[in-house]
Amino acid sequence: MTATTQAEPAATTAPAWLPVAAVGVTLLLWASAFVAIRHLAGTFSAGSLSLGRLLVGALCLGAVALGRGLPRPTRGQWVSIVTIGILWFGVYNVALNAGEQHVDAGTAVMLIQVSPVLVALLAATFLHERFTLYLGLGLALAFGGVALIATASGDSNGDRSVLGVVLCLLAAVVYSVSLVLQKPLVATLPAIHVTWLACTVGAVVCLPFSGQLLDDAGDASASDLWWVVYLGVFPTAIAFTTFAYALRTMTASSLGVTTYLVPPITIVMGWLLLDETPPGMAYIGGALALVGVAVARRKPRTLAAEAPAPS
Repeated sequence: MTATTQAEPAATTAPAWLPVAAVGVTLLLWASAFVAIRHLAGTFSAGSLSLGRLLVGALCLGAVALGRGLPRPTRGQWVSIVTIGILWFGVYNVALNAGEQHVDAGTAVMLIQVSPVLVALLAATFLHERFTLYLGLGLALAFGGVALIATASGDSNGDRSVLGVVLCLLAAVVYSVSLVLQKPLVATLPAIHVTWLACTVGAVVCLPFSGQLLDDAGDASASDLWWVVYLGVFPTAIAFTTFAYALRTMTASSLGVTTYLVPPITIVMGWLLLDETPPGMAYIGGALALVGVAVARRKPRTLAAEAPAPS
């Protein structure tokens, strides 16, 4: 078995439509995950559902990843992988699962969509990138939208829904950090190996919930257990791998734009499968948040960009 350390260039090994197909698979499966998590909210606790999902995902990913060789990340890459495993696969899953015990799937996914604004804010704060007028205006609009979502959720479902909003925002923050860390990893390591290692780290982080998982699984119906398996195989093992592959062939910002399609898909799925939709004011808040994201991502025109190229 040979060790694999470099990812092959996608441009020479894959047809042009494959990254687009990978994005489409990712969006559909992640949208379904929000609905499945909401469906299981009354059966599994946030921690036990995270552990069950990650164990299934790690086993499926490992079966495929090990067949392609052993990865040999550098020390710096290991730091990024462990960080992604703790944040994206560990904290993100627990926070999102807990959040969806208080808010519906559509509301949760609209809150997650503020992550591109958070990425820009993190870059301006820690990477000393320019804090532009567009970023400031986008932040104001996005978090104005979040405030409307929180108000609508609190009015319709009680004060505990505000806690759900805060937990979903926490999930958005760790998602944003992880996305920035993952981009350089998948440029040099196979997407399947990065996803498997990070998922395994996340499962280890969630091991303290083992007792809860055994108790919840013992009381769950066969249908609910299959939903946990579905979360581990499809939205975790398959969707995270297709996302990592797409990230290797696209820029992080371009891929981030495609996730705007997840909220409408999730809302339709939630309506069809759970007979549940976000409060009316939440739609306005979600739209305002997306406008804020679009504004924050806009780059100001510069004289250098407008000047003619030197002869």
